Amino acid sequence: MVSNIHQIVRSADAFCFDVDSTVIQEEGIDELAKFLNKGDEVSNLTAKAMGGNMTFQESLKLRLNILKPSLTEVKEFLKIRPPTLTPGIRKLVDLLHSRKIPVFLVSGGFKCIIAPIASQLQIPYEHIFANKLKFYFSGEFAGFDENEPTSKSGGKALVINHLKNTYNLNKIVLIGDGATDLEASPPADAFIGYGGNVIRPAVKAKAKWFVTDFNEIIDILNQ
Repeated sequence: MVSNIHQIVRSADAFCFDVDSTVIQEEGIDELAKFLNKGDEVSNLTAKAMGGNMTFQESLKLRLNILKPSLTEVKEFLKIRPPTLTPGIRKLVDLLHSRKIPVFLVSGGFKCIIAPIASQLQIPYEHIFANKLKFYFSGEFAGFDENEPTSKSGGKALVINHLKNTYNLNKIVLIGDGATDLEASPPADAFIGYGGNVIRPAVKAKAKWFVTDFNEIIDILNQ
């Protein structure tokens, strides 16, 4: 079974990456919660959502209602605690770019936090599919855009179908650490479970290929 996935990886015409605990070492919403001194309340809900114990939308709404981050707080957070790229991700993305293979970031996190990460990796802004925080004119928190597919359980599958239809892609590889990633294959043609930052037992058990180092994927691409 793993050899089938290796074959798809070598012939894929696009790669999609989850962001939190995959492209970056942290869970963005948990780090924002720590910054706002609400860390424990939020990380418990993140664990439940990533383990598949509640719908993603329920978890997102609950967490944001605890946080209620203002625009000023989000900007301050990004300045003081910028996310840390996972070792090997830049090398993998650079390799894909050198082969003209498009890279997309598909995340249940927030576009405003992911945009600087995409920029570091030279991934176009329009290749980010993530949630949008909403703010009033005063800058106070006004909720999130519930129309974004990634705000719901099953949303990543909708994004992948959208990519296939919009960009005429036939073989998409999805890489991620969570239950929301696992459930998006199919329509993703191959799913690679990533455990280099955190290992989710349910994902490790069900993924046909599970890696803890991006160099494992680079090695297959270079065969």
